Order: sequence, then C-alpha cells, then structure tokens
Amino acid sequence: MSLETIIPEMAAAVDWKLEGNFLLSTDLQQKAKTVLETTPFPTTRSEAWKYTRVTKIRNGQFAIQPMQLAKNEHQIDATAVSLVFVNGHFAPNLSSSDFPAGVKLVALSQMNEQERLAIGNELPLEGQIFNAFNTAYATDGISIHIAAKVNVEQTIEITHISTGINVLSTVRNNIHCEAFSSAHIIQQFVSENAENCFANVVSEISVGENAHLIIDKLQTEDDSNFHISTEEVQQAVNSNFTINTITLNGSLVRNNLHINVNGSNCETNLNGAYILKGSQHVDNHTVVDHKVAHCVSNELYKGVIDGKATAVFNGKVFVRKDAQKINAFQSNANVLLSDDATIDSKPELEIYADDVKCSHGSTTGQLDEEAIFYLRARGIGEKAARQLMVGAFIGDVLEKIENQAVSAKIETILADRFEWAIGS
Repeated sequence: MSLETIIPEMAAAVDWKLEGNFLLSTDLQQKAKTVLETTPFPTTRSEAWKYTRVTKIRNGQFAIQPMQLAKNEHQIDATAVSLVFVNGHFAPNLSSSDFPAGVKLVALSQMNEQERLAIGNELPLEGQIFNAFNTAYATDGISIHIAAKVNVEQTIEITHISTGINVLSTVRNNIHCEAFSSAHIIQQFVSENAENCFANVVSEISVGENAHLIIDKLQTEDDSNFHISTEEVQQAVNSNFTINTITLNGSLVRNNLHINVNGSNCETNLNGAYILKGSQHVDNHTVVDHKVAHCVSNELYKGVIDGKATAVFNGKVFVRKDAQKINAFQSNANVLLSDDATIDSKPELEIYADDVKCSHGSTTGQLDEEAIFYLRARGIGEKAARQLMVGAFIGDVLEKIENQAVSAKIETILADRFEWAIGS
C-alpha cells in the first residue's frame, strides 16, 4: 500500500512502500488512518514545526525492509539485559532470553490480541501526524512491564539498528513501572551501513506510585538519516522520572517529550545534550504538564553547534489551576563554534496557579576567547584549550548520566566523531 492513498497532500511526492504486518489493534489503526486522511503534513507555517523542515521526509521513498544481522556490535552495557531491533523488527537471535524476576519483556510481534489492546490508549493522535502514522503502521516494538515493588538491578538496554538504503522503521514501545518499582533503561539508535533511512519511534511510558525510572537515550545514527522520536509519559503520585537525551549524529532529529505529571509529590528531570556539525539539524520539543500540587521539575538542555548545523529548543512548562507549590526550572544554553551555526531557542512557562516557583532561561554565545588565551598562556594548545572549554560547558549535562558504560560510550563517540576528549 502506498502512503499516497492515505495523505492527499503528499500524493504527488510520496512513495512509501508499507507492505507488512501492522500490529496494533484494528480499531486504533483505523482511528489513526482517519487522522492521517485529515491532517496536513507539517510545514514551517505550523507553529510546532516553525524551524524544522520535514520536506525531505515527505519526499523520501522509504520502504519497510526486514533484515537479519549475525551479531550486535553496539551493546553499551555488557551486563545489561539486551533487546535488539533491526530495521524496526525484533531480533531474538541478538537479544537476551533470560530476564530478571518481576520483569516481563515481550516484543509487539509476539503479543496476543488482548495484550495489544493495552497499547496506544494514552497517545494523542489528533493533529499529530507522526503519532498517527506510527499507530497505523507500527511493525514491532517492546513491552516492558516491571512488577510492583521490584527493583531491577540490571540495566535494560534496547538497541535499534538501521541498515540498508531508504529503510523505514516504525517502532512502538510500551514501558510500565508498577508502584514502588525501579528500573534503568538505555535506548540507543545506531546505523550500520545505512543511508537515507527514517525511524519513527513512539514510547508510551507509565511511572506508577512511588516508582523510579531512568532512561538514557543516545542517538548516533548516520548523518544521512532521519529520526522522529516521541515519549508520552504518565507520572503517578510520588513518582520519579528522569530522561537523558544525547544526540550526536543524524541528518534531521526531532525529539518530542510530553510529560503528564498526574500525581502530587513527583519529581521530573529532563536533561539533554546535542553536539552537532556539518549540516545536521536537531529539534528538541518538550512539555512538562503539572496538573496537581507539590511537584518539582528540572530541565537542562545544552548544545554545541559547529559548521552549518542548526538546532531548535522549544520547552514548555504548564502549571495548571490549583497546582500550587510547584517548583519548575528550565534552562537552555548553547555555544556556536562557527559563524554559520544557528539555534532557535524558545523556553516557555504557562502558569495558572499563584503559589509557585518557576523560572526559565536561554543563552547563546561563542567560546570565551579571553579564557582560551588564558589557558594557552599556561602551555595548553589552542585545540586542547577549546576542548576544555567545551567539556566544561557540556559537562554538567553529561555528569547527570549515572551509568558509567553510557558515559564511556559518549566519550568514545565524541573522540571519534569530533576529536574531543571530554573525559580527560
């Protein structure tokens, strides 16, 4: 089936081959297709996409291409429970088969119909064309269920590998932490001989009462690839949720984070770093929606932008009526390493309560040449001096990553791709 039969506006340009088994419930798929029929493809006239052009995605010729790989060379944490997807399809031959007690891990393609009915109920579809597309055409994904009062000591690592040319990966994840449970998840996106591929990934996440969940998301796909990622999060009373989003490669990357803080005494932490060069474009869109009183949210995003790369940060914090005693802090800072690098930054607060402590800020500048001169005067070379400055700038985001294997992986990528030695 060609996508041109579904979205009239795209008919003249799009030829996406969507042959495969699409796995969410029939009713939900039909609802998503109805949204696709009535929703125009985003343009820069849309406020949410004002600074991000997705014309190359609309005009791409993508196809679902299942592929098997003999081995996984990308695992970050050698001690982790490993789950691998290749071109959006679960790869059992590359994945762990033994799971910790109290943890249920099931690929979407291995679920029964009843299990699939539980997926997709919290994700907004109206006006969200990529959410709708994912819902209508999800080929695979993972369901992670942490039982109540279970502290998962092993990290759970999900690796998404793209390989081939013009490959379409449509993945749907469901993560549910029951009351008083805790877990740490790594989700990484990598390429292996991939060119002009497009990944559209949606993760529905539920953090139960008194539960703690940390997600480290690492994006290092090929610089010709496109990636749109959405996390829809529900937080219950007394829960703690942290997500660290590190983007180091990709042609066009869009991260949508929507955190619904539904219970009181919650803590929410969103940390992000994007380090770009060439003609990369990265867009981080975040929403933290405080619906009840007595909660804290912290948001820190930093970017280092070189060459002709462009970045977007749009972070919005809602404080709803009667959601008193909210402490919400939001900061976006950027360093431009070239005259052609650009950033569009728009932190926002929308407050309907009067007893709150909320702040937001955005700064953009270049490296301090006087500080670099000071370092060089003490025998440090110019390149090393600039690395030290960049490392000091971005370090307070990277230091929030608790998993040492993830930190080491980031340092290796920075050394290989950017010739930076952040950890030295």
